Amino acid sequence: MAEALLRHKAGDKYDVYSAGTQPDTVDPRAINALGKFGLDINNLVSKNMNVFEGQVFDYVITLCNKANNECRSYPNAVMQLAWDFPDPKERSGNNPFSTTLNELNNRLSMFLLVEEKNISRGATQTVVNTQNDQLNGFNPLSFYKSLTDDIRLKTLMLTHYHGELCVCELMEAMDEGSQPKMSRNLAVLKKAKVITDRKHGQWVFYRINPELPLWAKSVIAQTTENNIPMISNELQRLANMQNRPDRASFCK
Repeated sequence: MAEALLRHKAGDKYDVYSAGTQPDTVDPRAINALGKFGLDINNLVSKNMNVFEGQVFDYVITLCNKANNECRSYPNAVMQLAWDFPDPKERSGNNPFSTTLNELNNRLSMFLLVEEKNISRGATQTVVNTQNDQLNGFNPLSFYKSLTDDIRLKTLMLTHYHGELCVCELMEAMDEGSQPKMSRNLAVLKKAKVITDRKHGQWVFYRINPELPLWAKSVIAQTTENNIPMISNELQRLANMQNRPDRASFCK
């Protein structure tokens, strides 16, 4: 997961590899967690660190204390960092792989910020390179404000679960009789760049903005996946909805 994240965030600046002291097959839950956030999951295989024997690395980062103890002084490493993350296979809680992915993302963002400053010290740099996955014009304050309304939060949770929903489906799910009220809340989410829309005939379909930064996607995903009871009634009403539109037809 760390390899896929770092390739996504800074693959144009670094050659990224991963390996283990006791590699196993790639866990399908890791692939699923990466896929949910739109990261490239092609060519991800487990490798033994012996594959890279003799190769020089600018950075070697161990991700658990066990690996650090076994590779405390990695040969041909210009710099070695020792991080400690719980094994997602063993940690408790809901969606441990998504939780670990989010933690890795935060730590890698910090790493890129610190190391880029070290490399570029003394040079003028108006844009932080670790934000290359940041949506242009995206404002974290507006993002968090958009979550403070019941309709808006449930809209994001439902669209995260289903992928894409039209206005009529959202109204049915939330038992909301006022389309103007629903539209106003959707407009807030769209203005904050949290959702995008596509129009088909007279109806508009909404989904989570695929260009959202990974951390914002993770907030929505974690909120939804750990609070399903909050939208259980809405999911049931949606499941019972008659004549739901497919994505190539009109709502009736």
